[in-house]
Amino acid sequence: MSSKKFLRLLALGNAKIVRQRGTSHAMFKREKEGRVYHAPVIMAKAELSSVYMKLVMHQLGFTEEEIDVILE
Repeated sequence: MSSKKFLRLLALGNAKIVRQRGTSHAMFKREKEGRVYHAPVIMAKAELSSVYMKLVMHQLGFTEEEIDVILE
């Protein structure tokens, strides 16, 4: 899956871009149950591995159930 598609999926789960300063990564933030989660996401890549995407989603506080629903 491309970075653009992955960013759309993150947006479905209320993850928002915080900043990107001329690097290949952007920082994303997600608030859930009063906690704030942050994770760097690779931008402008044609293909991201499923392992990488799950790692990022876990860093942003997504549960396995939420990941399954978003990836469907």
